[in-house]
Amino acid sequence: MQRLLFTPLTALLGSPCLRLLVPRVAPRTQCGCSCGIRRPLRPGQYSTISDVALQPGRGTVSLPSKAAERVVGRWLLVCSGTVAGAVILGGVTRLTESGLSMVDWHLIKEMKPPTSKEEWEAEFQKYQQFPEFKILNHDMTLAEFKFIWYMEYSHRMWGRLVGLAYILPAAYFWKKGWLTRGLKGRVLALCGLVCFQGLLGWYMVKSGLEEKPDSHDIPRVSQYRLAAHLGSALVLYCASLWTSLSLLLPQHKLTETRQLLRLRRLAHGTAGLVFLTALSGAFVAGLDAGLVYNSFPKMGESWIPEDLFTFSPLLRNVFENPTMVQFDHRVLGIASVTAVTVLYFLSRRIPLPRRTKIAATTLLALAYTQATPKGEKEVTYLSRCSSACDEKRPFLNL
Repeated sequence: MQRLLFTPLTALLGSPCLRLLVPRVAPRTQCGCSCGIRRPLRPGQYSTISDVALQPGRGTVSLPSKAAERVVGRWLLVCSGTVAGAVILGGVTRLTESGLSMVDWHLIKEMKPPTSKEEWEAEFQKYQQFPEFKILNHDMTLAEFKFIWYMEYSHRMWGRLVGLAYILPAAYFWKKGWLTRGLKGRVLALCGLVCFQGLLGWYMVKSGLEEKPDSHDIPRVSQYRLAAHLGSALVLYCASLWTSLSLLLPQHKLTETRQLLRLRRLAHGTAGLVFLTALSGAFVAGLDAGLVYNSFPKMGESWIPEDLFTFSPLLRNVFENPTMVQFDHRVLGIASVTAVTVLYFLSRRIPLPRRTKIAATTLLALAYTQATPKGEKEVTYLSRCSSACDEKRPFLNL
């Protein structure tokens, strides 16, 4: 502990700002021997910064220690885990088509779910006034409504838990002085992004509750807002995890070589490519584009479908044509796997720390697991789902 405190304090004593803040020490007088004796200090005079810090009621000099950094790093690691859980739960909510079951948003009021039969019926009646029930779920029972309502409710409550996991510890660590100046800026940005996520989530849901008289499409949230919601969650997750690992893991000192620089640039490019692939997946989910073609590697009977440029202007096809959206997602996915593969083999040619090699191997395994084509049973299941959906959604037969 003495090393942690007094070594940086000794280095800081030479600062002009600290010399102004620390009261002057009484000059030494010689006593005829080789040692120096200090004059008695008057009340209010202190010899060192540590003496000032120990005085009751005086301001303390707060320097973040290694122990504090580890605590903050573990906190952010837990926070990144909660964000990952929110993304997974959001995906399940999307797959069960539960996202539009709660038709209003209240920060505190909606935390208490309906308990009596009358409250459930009142909630169900509110849902019946919106397009999803009128067009898609007009034969839904109260029991079925409870299931989708609880799915959306769990997603929203988890989001509030994520917000508390960020904001409350951040306020505590800030007050304790455990955050450096640079870390304060990052923590503020992360907490702001959490709040933005909640508002963006409701903004997304609201787009699926709007009446669209001129549209023959089924009620769904805007694919643009869905992509923004997922993208901001990924940014929050990556920023939290990166900051956490920066605090918990020691930084390796590597010699800057041309190969290492090339590897770092490729890693940054691969990360951006994976992020774009994830965003394109949000457009696939938002448009139900995965139901249009369920064969791989060909799309139907051809490599390049004929209906890629159905909409006008052409740029609109990239974001609103289900065929083009699925085609783009496939191309980006293949490009991402290729980039990860090249990154892995390039990393094997460079002397890297063991931790980095494990990360590259894990990344390669996850990439191929994610991109593995579905089995025959899964494709058959998707075909049945597509046929069942076509009965309710004739717009998919392009």
